[in-house]
Amino acid sequence: MSTLSLSQYLCREQQLHDLDPVLSRLIVSVSEACKTISFKVRNGALAGVLGMAGSENVQGEDQKKLDIISNDIFVEAVALSGSVCGMVSEEIPEVIPVPEDLPIGPYLICFDPLDGSSNIDINVSIGSIFSVLPAVRPKREPVAEDFLMPGTKQVAAGYCMYGPQTQLVLTFGRGVVMFTLDPTTGTFMLTAEDVRVDRSAKEFAINCSNMRHWEDPVKRYVAELLEGKTGVRGKDFNMRWVAAMVAEVHRILQRGGIFMYPRDHRDLTKPGKLRLMYEANPMSMLMENAGAAATNGHQRILDIVPEKIHQRVAVFLGAADEVERVTSYHAE
Repeated sequence: MSTLSLSQYLCREQQLHDLDPVLSRLIVSVSEACKTISFKVRNGALAGVLGMAGSENVQGEDQKKLDIISNDIFVEAVALSGSVCGMVSEEIPEVIPVPEDLPIGPYLICFDPLDGSSNIDINVSIGSIFSVLPAVRPKREPVAEDFLMPGTKQVAAGYCMYGPQTQLVLTFGRGVVMFTLDPTTGTFMLTAEDVRVDRSAKEFAINCSNMRHWEDPVKRYVAELLEGKTGVRGKDFNMRWVAAMVAEVHRILQRGGIFMYPRDHRDLTKPGKLRLMYEANPMSMLMENAGAAATNGHQRILDIVPEKIHQRVAVFLGAADEVERVTSYHAE
């Protein structure tokens, strides 16, 4: 049997699992946005998209030119799909409505249009992350409160990674599938189904330059990993750090491990660095559908009820045994 394209896969899901055709249309629109962003990333300096934009996003972070370009591409593609009534982007402070001249749909979408933008100019893997929620009451002028539901309410989530290959990773809550962009046809082709993450791990990812700022449970856990065979764990672990969540999660889906971005003592008003609604929630949905786990050190991430659309959260995700261990340390 020949490999399925993304469109063929979505048609199969409609037939076998009653996937909503409107949701299917939204995913196709997201994939088209990702193709366009992939082209921009691949052309880099030739397209004049590298370097700083001279502005900041809602998080107070300096924006790269490609951050803004990717956001515009995502907003336009999703709005034109007619499948959403509102959008939330990392790059925009407020909820983004669908333009008056376009139809609205029964879904809401949250996205980080370009994750890992610090890697843009050095040609290291980056990506786009998205989370799809049901709109309880679809309306022309959505407000932030319409989005404030736990990650368990997500109906789809995924990311697209722009690396040596452009890969789209997706879940509808029935396992995790991967598609690879065929550069000769411009088509996303199914290359992996039922992706699973082992419960045990031999790799971990954390930014150890922040070690002096970590809370004690994280210091204890990482110290045990670094002790290797000579310590209480009795085996060696390798450390990785790409500084792009998409790349870190993709590695875990491909060969296991745990990724951590804990809160620290530098700013006690912030519960973490990563954003709940368009980073932690979609990645946690992918993890759980691959047999892995995701917590904030105290509770399951997907159970957290957000209080604001750009809320931050600590993240521990990946191999279930390791996530459970570091989470248990926070409870002691």
